[in-house]
Amino acid sequence: MPSGKQTKYIIVSGGVISGIGKGIIASSTGLLLKTLGLTVTSIKIDPYLNIDAGTLSPLDHGEVFVLDDGGEVDLDLGNYERYLNVTLTRDNNITTGKIYREVIDKERRGDYLGKTVQVVPHITNAIQDWVERVGSVATSSDHSAGREPDVCIVELGGTVGDIESAPFIEAMRQFQFRVGHDNFCLIHVSLIPVVGAVGEQKTKPTQASVRDLRGLGLSPDILACRSAMPLEEGIRDKLAMFCQVMPQQIFSVHDCESLYHVPILLHQQGLVDVLTDRLKLTQLRIAPEIRADGDTLWQQWREFARRRARDLDETAIAIVGKYTYLADSYISVVKALEHAALNVNRKIRICWVEASDLEPATMHKDPLKYHEAWQHLCAANGILVPGGFGERGVEGKVLAAKWAREHSVPYLGICLGLQVAVIDFARHVCAMPHAFSAEFREDCEDPVVIFMPEIDRSTMGGTMRLGSRPTRFQDTPFARASKIKALYAGADEVHERHRHRYEVNPARVAEFEAKGLHFVGRDAETGERMEILELEEHPYFVAVQYHPEYLTRPLNPSPPFLGLLLAASNQLDAYLAGNDISHTVETKLTI
Repeated sequence: MPSGKQTKYIIVSGGVISGIGKGIIASSTGLLLKTLGLTVTSIKIDPYLNIDAGTLSPLDHGEVFVLDDGGEVDLDLGNYERYLNVTLTRDNNITTGKIYREVIDKERRGDYLGKTVQVVPHITNAIQDWVERVGSVATSSDHSAGREPDVCIVELGGTVGDIESAPFIEAMRQFQFRVGHDNFCLIHVSLIPVVGAVGEQKTKPTQASVRDLRGLGLSPDILACRSAMPLEEGIRDKLAMFCQVMPQQIFSVHDCESLYHVPILLHQQGLVDVLTDRLKLTQLRIAPEIRADGDTLWQQWREFARRRARDLDETAIAIVGKYTYLADSYISVVKALEHAALNVNRKIRICWVEASDLEPATMHKDPLKYHEAWQHLCAANGILVPGGFGERGVEGKVLAAKWAREHSVPYLGICLGLQVAVIDFARHVCAMPHAFSAEFREDCEDPVVIFMPEIDRSTMGGTMRLGSRPTRFQDTPFARASKIKALYAGADEVHERHRHRYEVNPARVAEFEAKGLHFVGRDAETGERMEILELEEHPYFVAVQYHPEYLTRPLNPSPPFLGLLLAASNQLDAYLAGNDISHTVETKLTI
């Protein structure tokens, strides 16, 4: 490394079952290290053959998270960015596809000088080189901007014993010797199931998982034990005996009030002390002002988690989507709503509404489902229509936007949510009954949403308008006085992340604005791409072409989401007038 600084690596592996919570353990560990003033980065290893997550269905793999550089990555990188307040790149997500492509490209160029290319050493070396290279890249967070990371958290996706994970396990076995004992720590996340009517906790699955891991050459330094309840008396000692881990290095990660309490749970059990001792963290020199920032972060986080557990006034938001059967499909949207709600001293209640259930066809096919969907929508304090692809449910989303517009219900549209708001307005206000999107009907009579000319129609992966792009507020009386501009603290230009192929037809914009639908933000590059709309004479009807949920932080909520929660809880006017909306809270969060 250029500076000669040795980054310390914490590997997080999982056993027994998939989806056990490795991402939250990794994020929580990183947060605790940040409270010490350390600079932390993270890497997610996904053993699937895809190059990235861009072509994966949300119902199959959860949300596709988009980074500033346009990388389409696993949703766990969203957790890392939110917990650690860092900006990651596509290189922070390693997949089998990326590694094999890199090695095969080298082989085609002749870089291996005629040698037989094998999993060991060529694939495993490529994995280690990638981890070491990315682990030394300076992060762009708050106080740590420009500093090389002190610690890199590496989450190893999948479950120990999976065939596809084998090269990565072997690479990490070799990596521990490359970086040295004091710079390598392995956290193994495992399940302690509860069996039988008496609810007895069983350790055998974890013992078997650790045995498999040790057989592959890796010995866990820390066990994070997932369970419904705290570990019973004697369980720690039993695990310590059979897994060769000291009792104080075994942590109970039981179900708690919210995921925001997990760092507090680990802190209370002494994880910081164990990591400090294992990785010799006291040898790292940290400036007093940075350490003080870490103390402030911890105080703010504890207050945020405390608020999550309080009996706050409830605000109901209906999310009208097409992937509602798997909440992970909208995990960043959910987090953005939670962050905004807690920062305005409210508890969020999400009403999931399947968009297609709102459509007239469902009334004939399943009347009960139809009426339940409309009941949830009508009873909500606010409506949110998130992004999505494909025609299924689009008419239901148009109906949701129409309901919010006509009944003065606070509305936030994201990506497709902006486009359906435009379709509704065109049909019912601008007398364009056949208005639609060219995405769903190429030969529609009134295409108010069109395909972007620079986008490749033949290739799916990585061909959308992706990543952070600037949006400039228009210099018009309405835009200058708009609610959304005020929520962005009066900024003239904002940078947000995008993921779309279609845009509002600029040829129809003048007609919409003449009727009261104002496009207050446009792209800074051309001024022809509609980015933010706001409806006049409405409590809060805002839609954005970008995805503001990707930049939400627990202590710094996304402005469009903040506006939705303020409007839905009848606090927006007071907030925009500069009044203190947190007077009932002992400790105020930084917004």
